[in-house]
Amino acid sequence: MKKTAVIIGAGPAGLTAAFEMLSKNSDVHPIVLEATDRIGGISCTINHKGNRIDIGGHRFFSKSDVVMDWWAQRMPLQSSPSSDDIVLKREKAWAKTGPDPEKEDRVMLIRQRISRIFYLRKFFDYPISLKLGTVLNLGIFRTIYAGFGYVFSQIKKRPSEDSLEDFLVNRFGVPLYRMFFEDYTEKVWGVHPKKISAAWGAQRIKGLSLSKAVFSALKKVFGPKSDTADLRQKGTETSLIEQFFYPKLGPGQLWECVADDVRQMGGEIHMQHKVTEIHLDGDRIVGVSAESNGQIVRFDCDYCLSTMPIKDLIASMTGAGISSDIHRIARDLPYRDFMTVGVLAKKLKINNETDIPTVGNIVPDTWIYIQERDVKLCRLQIFNNWSPYMVENQDNVWVGLEYMCSDQDDIWKMSDEEFIKLAVDELIKIDIVDAEDIIDTCRIRIEKAYPAYFGTYNEFDQVKEYLDSLSNLYCIGRNGQHRYNNQDHSMLTAMEAVNCILDPSKSRTELWSINTEQEYHETKQSNA
Repeated sequence: MKKTAVIIGAGPAGLTAAFEMLSKNSDVHPIVLEATDRIGGISCTINHKGNRIDIGGHRFFSKSDVVMDWWAQRMPLQSSPSSDDIVLKREKAWAKTGPDPEKEDRVMLIRQRISRIFYLRKFFDYPISLKLGTVLNLGIFRTIYAGFGYVFSQIKKRPSEDSLEDFLVNRFGVPLYRMFFEDYTEKVWGVHPKKISAAWGAQRIKGLSLSKAVFSALKKVFGPKSDTADLRQKGTETSLIEQFFYPKLGPGQLWECVADDVRQMGGEIHMQHKVTEIHLDGDRIVGVSAESNGQIVRFDCDYCLSTMPIKDLIASMTGAGISSDIHRIARDLPYRDFMTVGVLAKKLKINNETDIPTVGNIVPDTWIYIQERDVKLCRLQIFNNWSPYMVENQDNVWVGLEYMCSDQDDIWKMSDEEFIKLAVDELIKIDIVDAEDIIDTCRIRIEKAYPAYFGTYNEFDQVKEYLDSLSNLYCIGRNGQHRYNNQDHSMLTAMEAVNCILDPSKSRTELWSINTEQEYHETKQSNA
């Protein structure tokens, strides 16, 4: 008889786990429960009248050979371009002829990663680097101040990195930290960097520093040129990666394909099934109940793989005594909710003044960090530059205005009409677009999109210890581990969980090591 694994969530981690169980011909039958009507979690693609939105922007890049090969097997890769000119010609042809032939609908494109900072109504490199363009934009006095601040930070570092502020000051100096990190971080996370754990910096920008950013910029200008795309880029800091794969119709396209594969192999995916109760018997989860169309359905299980927010996971557990401390820590774990406003425009006011070719005169950026202090807007995506297929009509520009907040904030509670007006007014205020050029808008909200590293996070190990005491529970993915993982790290947690299920001699503790040990996914997984 087959055993049953209930997998909570149809995002990258949940779908990877289901696919791996089925593809390895195991005796475990996966049942995926998804609370929404969308596949892919925040890696979904939302279609608004033929214009597609990528929630938060998803580069398909990994230092793990296992993940890179896994993606390539699910979706064929575009041939490597030999120059930007070829990319430009191909995209101009797409704009004229429409979609590729049917055989090429399921394809990964090779994309150039361009992202910059918009500050003082000017563009700066991301990550920030002290080169001529930066000097001209900042002005000589700000540049000298920033330079001395950086030198001082390298001579006299803060002795301990107890907060994200300490982490950033030690790598960039106080002036650059205050210009480019302090206010922006508070805008994104809702608290000052002094109150955020340094673990966030260690996780997201492990090896990044001003010196590495400058070296990368110089290497790009003076280093050897290559006609092929080296998408492994294993020696490159993640924040400096320049090329990545991207599904033709956005990230959700790949996960929809994986979901189709899971169904065809015999797995179950139940959409709009919101988990309401997790039934425990001693140290085991014996069933999961979910609500669908007003009815409660129970799924008995031998294993449970959870990608749901740990706050909700603990709250839904019944049948076992959970200490008040565990309940308190889990209840108070912080999250940031996400909102994006899609804006379709005839054109943008900001023009392409770089030497990077684009279709039309739009700037080449995939996304732009909005550092301006007079708006709440955090980041601007330009979906045309992710894939020409994301936009119904290439004569228009399709952008996403991204906001981080909590569900208690006033902007979260605004009606769609009120919030869209606020967002569009901010875009006009910072001279990105003119009101008369706007064609259409929409608003999307995602709850608990980003687990945060403050509040009771410093007590999280107690919750983790309790979860590990449940013998058949595997916490995977971003929310499942309350860790700001990229999708490749989430996939690796799923793969490791399946390995542990199929080989009971393996320890589940390695699940929590992925993306904390710097070389874990670069060496171990490439040799798997």
